[in-house]
Amino acid sequence: MPTWIPACRLDDIEPEGVIRFDHAGRTFAIYRSPEDELFCTDGLCTHEAVHLAEGLVMGHEIECPKHSGVFDYRTGEALRPPACINLRTYPVEVVDGIVRIAA
Repeated sequence: MPTWIPACRLDDIEPEGVIRFDHAGRTFAIYRSPEDELFCTDGLCTHEAVHLAEGLVMGHEIECPKHSGVFDYRTGEALRPPACINLRTYPVEVVDGIVRIAA
């Protein structure tokens, strides 16, 4: 049974946006897709540990702000070098307007 961690309010994430969430010494990135779905990945780029929430969201992709590596935030797949290691992804749910992740 996963442990659900309250991360933010749904209204805190703009459509086609991303926010940073820190919990228990870990950093996560929570995304809101163009279709209004929510996704969560590790919050640091696998190339040089830069905060992805400071990057650019385009469709279903996040671009790292430092070296422009790109990930599909739905799957965590690294799509463009220098990123070559996939991000871990986490389940997301919304309960009473609160976004929760299972980490």
